[in-house]
Amino acid sequence: MKVPILDLKPACDELRAELDAAYKRVIDSGWLLLGRELEAFESEYAASVGAAHCVGVANGLEAMQLVLMALGVGPGDEVIVPSHGYIATWLAVTHTGARPVPCEPDPRTYNLDPDRLAACLSPRTRAILPIHLYGQPADMKAINAFAAQHNLFVLEDAAQSHGARCHGKAAGALGNAAGVSFYPSKNLGALADAGAVTTSDAALADKIRHLRNYGSKVRYQNEYQGMNSRLSELQAAFLRAKLPRLNEWNARRVALADRYLGRLRGVGDIVLPWFPGWATPVWHLFVVRTSRREELQRYLAAREVGTQVHYPVPPHLSKAYSGAGWKRGDFPLAERLADEVLSLPIGPHVTPEQVDFVCEHVRGFFGAA
Repeated sequence: MKVPILDLKPACDELRAELDAAYKRVIDSGWLLLGRELEAFESEYAASVGAAHCVGVANGLEAMQLVLMALGVGPGDEVIVPSHGYIATWLAVTHTGARPVPCEPDPRTYNLDPDRLAACLSPRTRAILPIHLYGQPADMKAINAFAAQHNLFVLEDAAQSHGARCHGKAAGALGNAAGVSFYPSKNLGALADAGAVTTSDAALADKIRHLRNYGSKVRYQNEYQGMNSRLSELQAAFLRAKLPRLNEWNARRVALADRYLGRLRGVGDIVLPWFPGWATPVWHLFVVRTSRREELQRYLAAREVGTQVHYPVPPHLSKAYSGAGWKRGDFPLAERLADEVLSLPIGPHVTPEQVDFVCEHVRGFFGAA
């Protein structure tokens, strides 16, 4: 049996008729940007999240950057970001000219730790940018309470959390706004790069609609120094085809995660994912930790089980931020996670038998019966 870490073809096969119909609608319309498909998807996705507004943009990084731009965040400002996570979250801050300030994670959930926010606060802090990492929502109740106390904007990085909930409320509607990625591997993935901003702030949504289109809503009338970041009609149509399946596909992920948790509990030195009772994760990734990661990864690869490390280089140690003055040891929790985390195969088209096969070999590596 082969178990790849990611295979996107089965999702396209399952929705072949719907995707073909979406493509045909767009081609027959003759309209490729800022048209009816985008408007319909924005309305449908906003409703699914429980936000008043959705603004489709080119990708998740630019979704976050556009929100910060709309707020006027720039040089001299600071934004608190997680020390552990993908570098795109940091880049959204850097591209505005502001400075990302890393906050260490909760060692149980790997999400930004609200108890550490106070140590990151300065008179220059404008916003907090938590990630709902691996499909598990961050502790937004505590983060929002801290933000309200200090008059800070809360921008969710909801790239990995389509359908996840915190205290019953959907990711993407947990802060003042959210940046969303629809990269093909996400729980709700387009067939190319795509993204959106969700918010219930009408004025903010309106400004982002300008900013995504060169700062203009009326052609040749540019009100802001905007950028080109538009979600195409074709990708919007594909996302409309996939959105009705999101809950079903997330339920498949939950069942597989439960299977992993049941079969790997107590095996070797593996640390399994943990989530609090108020969180409803959607398992974008199933991430374990072990001090023997490289050995385990090689062992599984030899048995045709795919794995991946999310993420092997903490942003503060990347070459991209080498000029910021950070060094190894500055954020030890993020560094330890980078050295130990390993993603096992999960997705709506991974079968229970494949999960059993993976677990059998993980148990075999550690000598578990």
